[in-house]
Amino acid sequence: MEFLNMSATTPDADFFRSLEQKLHRPEVRRSPDAVRALLADAFIEFGSSGTVYDKASIIEALATEPMGEAALVPGVDDFATRLISTTVVLVTYRSSRLRPDGTGARTTLRSSIWTLIDGRWQMLFHQGTIVPLG
Repeated sequence: MEFLNMSATTPDADFFRSLEQKLHRPEVRRSPDAVRALLADAFIEFGSSGTVYDKASIIEALATEPMGEAALVPGVDDFATRLISTTVVLVTYRSSRLRPDGTGARTTLRSSIWTLIDGRWQMLFHQGTIVPLG
């Protein structure tokens, strides 16, 4: 399977990192078709704002995101993948991006569940939890 490393038990972190980071890029975020292709129909997100999104609502939210916010591509650290089953992978990482008002960085712990549907990896679940300052 193309998404597994040589050990056949560890998901290829570079492969899943590239999928995650597609959703960070402004040209993808603002494209309903691009986002639709990356998200499973049953997608749900617990946003860092506390908002719960389904696939339709996140597509709409990203398409109408202010350009200044969409352009703030986060840095990604501590990226890890865990094989849940042959068709399910858990991704965890820490993202940091400048606040839109330029007052410093906001760090968020992120987790996503990717699942193989009809031969294509799609995000089924995502959660962002803001790391408090201090």
